[in-house]
Amino acid sequence: MVEADPETVVRSYYDAVDDERYDDLVALFAEDVRYERPGQGAIEGREELREFYLEGRPLEEGSHEVDDLIVDGDTVAVRGSFSGRQDGEEVAFSFADFHEFEEGKIARRYSFTDRDEV
Repeated sequence: MVEADPETVVRSYYDAVDDERYDDLVALFAEDVRYERPGQGAIEGREELREFYLEGRPLEEGSHEVDDLIVDGDTVAVRGSFSGRQDGEEVAFSFADFHEFEEGKIARRYSFTDRDEV
């Protein structure tokens, strides 16, 4: 199996989340992934991550637009915007995400937005 480069993996992440392909999405992450969002509890491990995307994510649908993506070694920084629905209402906001890689998988992910919950 050929290991994908970090940029390809991160772009695949946004495609998978927008298309609600959560099995594909979870496969991009390390078994012991840690996902942090300010003001919210950390998500730890693939199973907790899967549960978050299936049941806990407050964003109901929508799409990400990647404006900037920078790869620095094992870290990928992304700046972009999201538009979709949350709690039945239209939402649009900017985000900054950081993905840290270990052995070709996303091991840590950090998301920053101007929303209280994402």
